[in-house]
Amino acid sequence: MAFDFKNCALADGTEIKGLYEIQPKIFGDARGYFLETYSERDFFAAGLTMKFVQDNQSKSSKGVLRGLHFQTQHPQGKLVRALEGKVYDVAVDLRKGSPSFGKYYGVILDTEKQNMFYIPEGFAHGFYVLSDEAIFTYKCTDFYDPKGEGGLMWNDPSIAIDWKAVAPDVAPLLSEKDGKHPAFDATKNYFDLNGMWIGA
Repeated sequence: MAFDFKNCALADGTEIKGLYEIQPKIFGDARGYFLETYSERDFFAAGLTMKFVQDNQSKSSKGVLRGLHFQTQHPQGKLVRALEGKVYDVAVDLRKGSPSFGKYYGVILDTEKQNMFYIPEGFAHGFYVLSDEAIFTYKCTDFYDPKGEGGLMWNDPSIAIDWKAVAPDVAPLLSEKDGKHPAFDATKNYFDLNGMWIGA
């Protein structure tokens, strides 16, 4: 198999169902390197049987924070990686009834490691650029729907993402829209356990 699949877990050992960090095997020599970035055969063998329908790419400078985003009408699973540079990538579990509901998991995606992060439907997602610039790419399980855009406050105190742990000296740069997302509400319905929207 050309990939190592690691199911992500919280510090207390609680596994976050469906959330994976994926390390591809890299074959390198003096000429450069080669790796597979996706193989349906290997992903299916690991139980990741999603179908990808859209690829996206963005370029951002150091300190840019994009998120926390989700879609209500057409929830997206995302396979993300840093094509160039380094980012701190975060997923927040919004699946009502999940043992990790309202909790986050973060991983540094680095072009040197070529590691990837799979975030299933039912999560909010965001990333913070740590390198001078980063090219970020992701495969999606559904199409972008502007009518279903949703988001959470990037620095919500109840979720308490520790952005400063990875970039203590850089103030985040946010879009106007990302600066206005609402706070997380633990009493609210967001998604069900299958990642389908059940909120108002």
